[in-house]
Amino acid sequence: MIVEYIRYRVPAERCDDFEAAYARAAVPLATAPQCVEYELTRCVDEPESYILRIVWTSADDHLTGFRNSENFTAFFAEIRPYVEQIEEMRHYRRTAVVGTGGSVPTMDDWAGGTEAFERLTEVFYREVLKDELVGPLFAHMDRDHPKYVAMWLSEVFGGPTRYTDGRGGYHHMLSKHLGRAITERQRRRWVELLLDAADEVELPHDPEFRAAFLGYIEWGTRIALANSQPDAHPIQQAPVPHWGWGVAPPYVGA
Repeated sequence: MIVEYIRYRVPAERCDDFEAAYARAAVPLATAPQCVEYELTRCVDEPESYILRIVWTSADDHLTGFRNSENFTAFFAEIRPYVEQIEEMRHYRRTAVVGTGGSVPTMDDWAGGTEAFERLTEVFYREVLKDELVGPLFAHMDRDHPKYVAMWLSEVFGGPTRYTDGRGGYHHMLSKHLGRAITERQRRRWVELLLDAADEVELPHDPEFRAAFLGYIEWGTRIALANSQPDAHPIQQAPVPHWGWGVAPPYVGA
């Protein structure tokens, strides 16, 4: 992906019209398949200064695909009066330097850390072993398996890298699924039992946490199902996935 930054300086008396024009221009921009996301920001210190950030699938998709499309025609019709206010227009490539700040807690922190996930997996695997559908998959599991899964979940949700450092990371987890031929019914039952356990141990029940938590569980179990099939050829080496809040950040009531 490529990030385009366009810096504007708009006379104060035109700022309201400028923002309104971009609100209209955003409609065809949002429907363009070359556009990943966009954002128009206004400078607090110098209110006449604006920066438009657009993430494109590639520079060529922007310069060739988008600019030769009907979406561009509609987009440009709205912003044409402000082209003279452009001070800079450049494409940038993202680097590996990226992260989140401390103002947003990790999902691991929000849940209560590894101890919370250990309570979860203890209750969960207790029920798993009694279940006729998924129980046979875990009939010979290591007695410490629940703790290892708690370590995995904690790391996935932003906690310490204990699973990577002490258990072999992604490849080790993958090895536990290879050749198991998990069925869709078993996958769904696994998810159901885990959600029941989350209720029992009182993991945070706010919609934001539970939606993100279930998002990972759905994604992870579907990956595990695919990797477990006899004809699967999964990637052998990858980092432990890191899962965050997604669309809805943690809710903090007034």
